[in-house]
Amino acid sequence: MTVREKFEQREVDFLSPFATKSRDAMREMPESPCLFRTAFQRDRDRIIHSKSFRRLKHKTQVYISPGDHYRMRMTHSLEVAQISRTVARGLVLNEDLTEAIALGHDVGHTPFGHSGEDALREVLGHFDHNEQSLRVLEHVEKDGAGLNLTVQVKNGILNHTGSQKPFTLEGNIVRICDRVAYLCHDYDDGIRAGMLKAQDLPQNVVRTFGVHPSSMITAMVADMITQSDGVNEIRMSQPITDAMNEFRHFMFETVYRSPQLEQERKKAKHVIKKLFEYFYTNPDKLPREFQERIERWSLETIVVDYVAGLSDLYAIHLFKNLFIPSTWGGS
Repeated sequence: MTVREKFEQREVDFLSPFATKSRDAMREMPESPCLFRTAFQRDRDRIIHSKSFRRLKHKTQVYISPGDHYRMRMTHSLEVAQISRTVARGLVLNEDLTEAIALGHDVGHTPFGHSGEDALREVLGHFDHNEQSLRVLEHVEKDGAGLNLTVQVKNGILNHTGSQKPFTLEGNIVRICDRVAYLCHDYDDGIRAGMLKAQDLPQNVVRTFGVHPSSMITAMVADMITQSDGVNEIRMSQPITDAMNEFRHFMFETVYRSPQLEQERKKAKHVIKKLFEYFYTNPDKLPREFQERIERWSLETIVVDYVAGLSDLYAIHLFKNLFIPSTWGGS
């Protein structure tokens, strides 16, 4: 029996009957199993080592070009993975599957966070980062060959947001913990930025969660584990759900749609739209590997792949080189 087979048997013996077992993992392109890692461990490792995951450290979460200690998209993904694994462990579900979904859920995010996503949506008519995350991992990574992730991981990534829910409990954990993470940590960053104060929080949110991010996360995680224990569903109690929705409304009003950030959001959208327009009009200026994929996927799709994949800093660098006149030297 290989090390992997021992892990797979341990899952069968130990995990909840509702857990997704690694031995049941499916890939669209069959491949030889690893001697040491389960299929979901392999998926997690492939995502961590991918270019798109590395670029997340230079992609905005909320604040464009923030200083030290503010969350970037990679920090957010790591925090979602940590919170999600805590819930999965508490419910004796598959932690490796949960972590793989959490680490990969935002790799398709554009530069400048949701401002960049909104810009591409306005240009294209339809663009959602969850769909782009799946496309990146399935068709863009590894020089266009994709990572050949399991169906279970891909489904969790695609459905971490939107109208459809994942078909695994592990995917549903990530779907909820993504919201837990961004609400609590964007609130923390909002205080650091001076955009809000703890006393601004609605009273029901304070009574239910407290005013510190750690107590907020603990309350939501404890409720998820308690409410979901022993049932084939990931759920939260009604009081916690109501307080969470109230918290989310508060964050949209005070941070996400704040007039204080509107000017920066407009600038970010302008950069993304101009870059898309430029490369769509001048496809010969795309990197060679992207040009070679146009016939297979269409020009529009490949320009989206390129522009959405840029880091914030590189998008700004490209914009300056393409649209800002250089300063002449001499007298």
